[in-house]
Amino acid sequence: MSASFQLRHYRESDEDAAIALWQRTWQLAYPSIDFAARVAWWRARWRNELIPAAQVVVAEAAGTMLGFVTIDATGYLDQIVVAPEQWGSPLAAALLDEAKRLSPTCVTLLVNKDNARAIRFYERNGFAHAGEDVNPTSGRPVLRMEWKP
Repeated sequence: MSASFQLRHYRESDEDAAIALWQRTWQLAYPSIDFAARVAWWRARWRNELIPAAQVVVAEAAGTMLGFVTIDATGYLDQIVVAPEQWGSPLAAALLDEAKRLSPTCVTLLVNKDNARAIRFYERNGFAHAGEDVNPTSGRPVLRMEWKP
């Protein structure tokens, strides 16, 4: 059975769709936080920090962005975002596999400690706990997780 989505490299014209998808998914994951108020901050971070430093792979179907993953040259995965209607589908694992392909010796990430769903996903996909930290932006406690082949 073939996947119902395609993976491709990010294009500059994807920016608005990526930011809207980021806002929608994070708002659902953390409904008590006003992510609409954070869009300008996120757009600046996207343009000035992530896009210049990371490879971004987009998942799409019929011209609609369903998700994306960012991975930098050090193997740090800053973002994996999947449309809520795709949660539980093979899409997130495909994006994660692409990050592993792009960084074949090691992938590291930070995940909010209260995001049990994401932690389980990373564990199922071969990531191990590698310590604890605090997110410098949100102040939330995070787990460092690492994948090595």
